[in-house]
Amino acid sequence: MMQKGTLTFFCGKMGSGKSTKSKIISIEKNAVLLSEDDWLAAHYPNQISSFDDFIKFSALIKPFIKLHVQLILNTGTNVVMDFPANTKKQREWFNQLFNEIKCDHELIFIDLSDEQCLANIAKRRKEQPHRAQFDNEDVFNHVTQYFESPLLSEGFNILKG
Repeated sequence: MMQKGTLTFFCGKMGSGKSTKSKIISIEKNAVLLSEDDWLAAHYPNQISSFDDFIKFSALIKPFIKLHVQLILNTGTNVVMDFPANTKKQREWFNQLFNEIKCDHELIFIDLSDEQCLANIAKRRKEQPHRAQFDNEDVFNHVTQYFESPLLSEGFNILKG
């Protein structure tokens, strides 16, 4: 039987460096990199103007993404997902994704302080001015109130990032 690929995904507050880390790891693992931001921008251009919009459109692409990722993993190809696993509910979706096809996974937890994340967000806002609408302290504070660190009891292979 063919070896399945490994699924790698991330947990970390906004501005913790999940996207940057996902690019590095996808190269290291010779993996397919899938970015939720890229998928949402491609499928719903100029339609995401609030956090609620992000949640709504993210939920719409998840069934397709799940099947797509499972098909890739079943070929033996590694997949790195730059999709947040920042709440228990988001992690349950990943759990279903890899458990249904019984492939290996790793959850990389990037545990930075609020101050470090806000400094990264300020830097990103200067480097990518088009992200300024969402890359600010108000959005960070709103999103962070929902953040839940992963627990060993959830059953994930957690690596510190």
